[in-house]
Amino acid sequence: MFHNLRQLVRYRALIQSLVTRELKARYRGSVLGFFWSFINPLLLLVVYSFVFTVVLPGTHPPEIEPYALFLFCGILPWTWFSSSLTEAANSLMAGGNLIKKVLFPAEILPIVAVLSNMMHFFFGLPILLAFLIWFRPTISFVEVLWFPVVVAVQLLFTLGLSLLLAALTVHFRDIKDILSNLLTLWFFATPIIYPMHLAPGTISKAVLNANPFSHFAVSYQEILFYEGPFGHWKWLLAIFVASVLLFLLGYFLFDRLRDSFAEEV
Repeated sequence: MFHNLRQLVRYRALIQSLVTRELKARYRGSVLGFFWSFINPLLLLVVYSFVFTVVLPGTHPPEIEPYALFLFCGILPWTWFSSSLTEAANSLMAGGNLIKKVLFPAEILPIVAVLSNMMHFFFGLPILLAFLIWFRPTISFVEVLWFPVVVAVQLLFTLGLSLLLAALTVHFRDIKDILSNLLTLWFFATPIIYPMHLAPGTISKAVLNANPFSHFAVSYQEILFYEGPFGHWKWLLAIFVASVLLFLLGYFLFDRLRDSFAEEV
């Protein structure tokens, strides 16, 4: 397993090429092209802002104003995460022709799915930056330094889960359908459209604490939205350790099942 893991460094040019191809293919033939990478998160933000400020006014506490900025801090990384899992779960079956080539490293496909969606996450950051400049111009430089750390931990966590799902979906096709419903439940079980400290009851708070993405969402919110120092770093450290273990587990399972991929796809 560790031998194959070390080989990933040798495939960095291939990964870069496939990520570039994926980004170009996604908007090929569209009029706006790559501008959709900026427009999609902005439209998503407009929809949620309209629902919770016009259709359902008063459903959020006053301390999370401006609500649009609070939403965007969580929705943007969640979109990267959920899209990566959805595409990675289907990546081996979609790339069946490549997998059947003897020398092609199959683990590259879910990795490309995660990295290409991470690029869309980065494309949405200028919109988030514009909101920050408009609503919160006094953001702390020390807090901003934590931002790439949270992104790196989320990347590791998403890669581990993507490898796990990609390997299992080849043998259990129902995972694709289950995943879409599970992600919907996961979204509402994550403090993205509501602050974590307002979760009712001890059971709800225990569920939120057990949800790894809760700590990513809260980390982004503390860095970019809330005033004061970044106090969620202990949870982030715990999630980092869990992400390392998840990545090793995901790659181990992927490596054990790789010989059966060509037959199943």
